[in-house]
Amino acid sequence: MLWKGGNRVPITKAKKDEIVAGYVEILKNASGFVIISYAGLSTPQINELRAKIREANGQYVVAKNTLLIKALEQCNWPVPTDLLAGPSAIAFGMDNMPTIAKLVLEYVGADAPRGEKITLKGGILGESVFQSNQLDDISKLPTLDELRAQLAGLIIAPAQGIANAIHAATGQLINVIQALEDKNQEGNAA
Repeated sequence: MLWKGGNRVPITKAKKDEIVAGYVEILKNASGFVIISYAGLSTPQINELRAKIREANGQYVVAKNTLLIKALEQCNWPVPTDLLAGPSAIAFGMDNMPTIAKLVLEYVGADAPRGEKITLKGGILGESVFQSNQLDDISKLPTLDELRAQLAGLIIAPAQGIANAIHAATGQLINVIQALEDKNQEGNAA
């Protein structure tokens, strides 16, 4: 519903479809999201949180729950209907969901009055729904880029070990050949 001149005006079907399409587009690029009850926050506080999330390559959206549920269903994401009750804002993490979770936790904990106004409901990471008490664990997970780096390190380590072994064996072979050459030269000189 929209407000116009103090009266509620229903959102048109075309506008609802546009909002759902926007959510779908965000979900295609997201690795997860945190659901926040923001009731009581001032506009400057919401804008501050939105800016922090944007700086971390995330996206903050004040959600229309029923339309977000439709978008989740279209994208085959889990639908946490119990978490999507009442006023909800969504902090989407693109390839950095742990960073977004940590940022939201830090924002809520930064000063007590703000923490009393925000309630973290839970969210989704990949295909799993999580509750608010699990958010701290998620904030400690490595980001997708960190996981890629760790995986690359695991893949490269054996190859590096083989290369080092070949290099060491080659060095030893050269030393043996050099010793034989030196011995031959000593024998020829005598």
